[in-house]
Amino acid sequence: MSYPVFKSKENVMKYRYLGNSGLLASRLSLGTMTFGAPDWGCDEKESHAIIKNYIEGGGNFLDTADIYAGGRSEAIVGTLMPELNRDGLIIASKFSLPSGPAITQFGANCKQILSSCEKTLKRLKTDYIDLYHIHVPDPITPYEETLRAMDDLVRQGKVRYTGASMFFGWQLAKAQGVSAAYNLEKMVAGQYIYSLIHRELEREAMPAAIDAGIGITCFSLLGGGLLAGKYKGQTEPVKGSRASFRTEVDGPRFWHPTGYKTAEIVEDVSKKSGIPMSKLAIAWPLGRKFVTSVIIGTRNLNQLEENMEPADWDMPEDVWNELEERTRPQEEYLTWYNKFNYDRFFNASEFHKPEVELI
Repeated sequence: MSYPVFKSKENVMKYRYLGNSGLLASRLSLGTMTFGAPDWGCDEKESHAIIKNYIEGGGNFLDTADIYAGGRSEAIVGTLMPELNRDGLIIASKFSLPSGPAITQFGANCKQILSSCEKTLKRLKTDYIDLYHIHVPDPITPYEETLRAMDDLVRQGKVRYTGASMFFGWQLAKAQGVSAAYNLEKMVAGQYIYSLIHRELEREAMPAAIDAGIGITCFSLLGGGLLAGKYKGQTEPVKGSRASFRTEVDGPRFWHPTGYKTAEIVEDVSKKSGIPMSKLAIAWPLGRKFVTSVIIGTRNLNQLEENMEPADWDMPEDVWNELEERTRPQEEYLTWYNKFNYDRFFNASEFHKPEVELI
């Protein structure tokens, strides 16, 4: 079976190190949530074509999870694995959301972690996972239990690096502290929804990640299509459309006044700059040096080609600054006051480490 291959003579992928690790990742990751998803995703043949084209374009970072399409996403990646250069790829997966019908099949406890990992390895048809994330925080399981189980997987060679998704700043700090105290593997990655619509984590999660040596990967850059200009003038997708299936799950994340206003801003900047809205939305987070990679999701080759454009493209500084200023969230007093106070320290010396600045 042959697949069409997207080759760009102009685009050359750029790479970034993941947090404090030596792992070099393409700054565009391929999200696989659409793979095998009924109603709104793509089938195995199209998924394989997307993977091959992404790799041909210089990408080396595949992001999946045990919950995506009920495990079907991982299985689709796995059926292509024999044709891929495994050593040239970073394959990330996640656990802790419900992975089966039993009441015990969720969480970040030792039983679930070890079980989830074994099933993911079988579906992916690989001996190891490069990056294994805690998908969502577990408020019940002790950090020592979670981190020791993940450390065991690293020591067994089944996992190379560990990370977390959607943790608060204090949770990242606590996890790294527990790992240091018990000599366990420290996390190197944090996966977050981060876009021009969602900038809440700039307040505490990102400073905590930077301080802990954790690299950020971002998802939902296009705000469910709003920032691509697909739904101009609409307050919800058309009933029965592909988008409507997704909004039943994550619509509240984007379809709200802030989302609509942000889309208008991106559209305005796009018209003035001549840069497509989707290109602006995907590339903007890459203006943050602590962002290792942004995750692009796609369900066909045309979308992939369009989303791959920022592979080596850096947004003009004036355009980036305008988007940053016009979408900047309102600061509460604590954030405002500390930024004001920190200037005293920063201005006292000729130079200082830029990573200590509040974002």
